[in-house]
Amino acid sequence: MDVFHIVDQNGNKISNTDVIDRIQQSLDSSSFKYRSLKRSVGVEASANYTTIELIGTDRPGLLSEIFAVLTNQQCNIVASEMWTHNMRIASVVLVTDISTGLPIYDTNRLEKIKQLLSYVLKGSTDISFNSTHVERRLHQIMYANHDYERGGEETCTLRGHVEVTVENCNDKGYITVNAKCNDRPKLLFDTVCTLTDMHYMIFHATVIAEGPEAYMEFYVRHIDGVRIISEGERQRIVHSLEDAIRRRSPEGIRLELCCEDRVGLLAEVTRIFRENGLSVTQAEVTTRESKAFNTFYVVDASGEQVRPETIEEVRNVIGQKILHVKDELVECSSSQARFSLGNLFKSRSEKFLYNLGLIRSS
Repeated sequence: MDVFHIVDQNGNKISNTDVIDRIQQSLDSSSFKYRSLKRSVGVEASANYTTIELIGTDRPGLLSEIFAVLTNQQCNIVASEMWTHNMRIASVVLVTDISTGLPIYDTNRLEKIKQLLSYVLKGSTDISFNSTHVERRLHQIMYANHDYERGGEETCTLRGHVEVTVENCNDKGYITVNAKCNDRPKLLFDTVCTLTDMHYMIFHATVIAEGPEAYMEFYVRHIDGVRIISEGERQRIVHSLEDAIRRRSPEGIRLELCCEDRVGLLAEVTRIFRENGLSVTQAEVTTRESKAFNTFYVVDASGEQVRPETIEEVRNVIGQKILHVKDELVECSSSQARFSLGNLFKSRSEKFLYNLGLIRSS
């Protein structure tokens, strides 16, 4: 039995029956598809659009070049999500044909699009025929591209402090995974998907969100029943979870673009970003009816904070009324967590019973 106490993004109780119904419907779904990942560009046509998956080495202006290629190839970008992390970029883009508004099925045209995108990304290409949840897919793409690998000790970045520990819990027959970080929407989704895609089963878990911070504890086993892990595997879990948390954590200044949608809008906007020295670290593009609702997190070309005057120059070019600065630079939190799950219980056995739901914390 899983019990969740949830609120909306404003911290209020959910009373919208449509939202509750959608949650129930999603939890009733029992079929999920998995696939191996060996490509840098994947193209797939569905009933409503063509899905393009991208993975490559990040650099300033890359998103602008990707959108320019798609626009030149007569593709209308319906929606897109893009993450950057550890010098890598992953994106899922949904497109249709400009002239017909339908998915692109022509194999020769798709092959040309892949070749051009591969040239921009400097990677290989392949075609995929299955799909899954976009955000989970981005985690899978990043993980398959080994974005958790690093050359040395990582310092605290604008994405915030993350602390992950993994221990063999021999007396209980589990591997214990603890994570402490800044709280944010979809944090639990990101961590659970990562553990699942690493082939670990979660038997018991406790998640506490208090103020701006969150603490998560998982009791897991590998799907093959293994309960003891090596030092190398322990480090891989630590780094993979740290990166899963950081991938979606905002970095930079948040800009929101809301206007009438038109062909080439994204190519034009990202070109203006590039020409003014802005680098996009994260993007979410959606189209509702005839309106475009786009969110970008930007830093300067060197990865540092963008000067306010640069933002104003960009807003003057794009339009003060359609491009808005929604919040200040997301700073790296230097404060330590003010609580620990271990302090809530008198013993490990009491904490274990709490995870089973047999006792409650006071």
